[in-house]
Amino acid sequence: MSNRVVCREASHAGSWYTASGPQLNAQLEGWLSQVQSTKRPARAIIAPHAGYTYCGSCAAHAYKQVDPSITRRIFILGPSHHVPLSRCALSSVDIYRTPLYDLRIDQKIYGELWKTGMFERMSLQTDEDEHSIEMHLPYTAKAMESHKDEFTIIPVLVGALSESKEQEFGKLFSKYLADPSNLFVVSSDFCHWESVLWNGFTNELPSFSQRGMSIIEQLDPVSFSNYLKKYHNTICGRHPIGVLLNAITELQKNGMNMSFSFLNYAQSSQCRNWQDSSVSYAAGALTVH
Repeated sequence: MSNRVVCREASHAGSWYTASGPQLNAQLEGWLSQVQSTKRPARAIIAPHAGYTYCGSCAAHAYKQVDPSITRRIFILGPSHHVPLSRCALSSVDIYRTPLYDLRIDQKIYGELWKTGMFERMSLQTDEDEHSIEMHLPYTAKAMESHKDEFTIIPVLVGALSESKEQEFGKLFSKYLADPSNLFVVSSDFCHWESVLWNGFTNELPSFSQRGMSIIEQLDPVSFSNYLKKYHNTICGRHPIGVLLNAITELQKNGMNMSFSFLNYAQSSQCRNWQDSSVSYAAGALTVH
């Protein structure tokens, strides 16, 4: 057995966000300084995964709710954009690099998840091609910098899951969500305007996305599925969100009291006519009462 440490490079640094550590640190600090933290720390957050020039300030609203003093493991659930995947996949590396500092994958938790037989392995190529997890790594590193040697990450690439699979994975992750030393980061952009037009919805983009956001705040996976079927809203992280909602439902059955609130909404650009394209971003936090 080789003890060689395998690293995933920060493959989108220099394009989707700056590769300069000091510059990146200053940007993240700037966005976080503009935001208030709520009274309770987040147990889970939903935040976007686009280039930071588009969504960096929006994502800060979610990451400001992270309490580094209690967080020891961070599960990052991102949708698969490049490979067809009907289940979820785990990384094959040990370290995720960022321009700030390296993040360690929790091999103990990975071992527990792998033993379930529910996961695939993603190749290094798939891992480095995908941006949905990577875009959360610098923010994770920044939010946790005061305790940077005291936490691990659990990246999970989420495939195009059926509703029953979302339930299964929700059940599996619910025991981890119940632990206050764990944080779940769910990676998702919201409405993609061009495809909304394609589906015949010409109503205003914010109200369209905000309808979906208010359904997520109800914490009901069935209502969320029904909304997606009815309106075909192109929420690219719908499966990671579905897994989170099912995990919450599982814990609510056991009497756990939680609430989710969206804290910010933004758009990459304003749409004024049929030729315009725009993506919506939203940031929110789940708290336990």
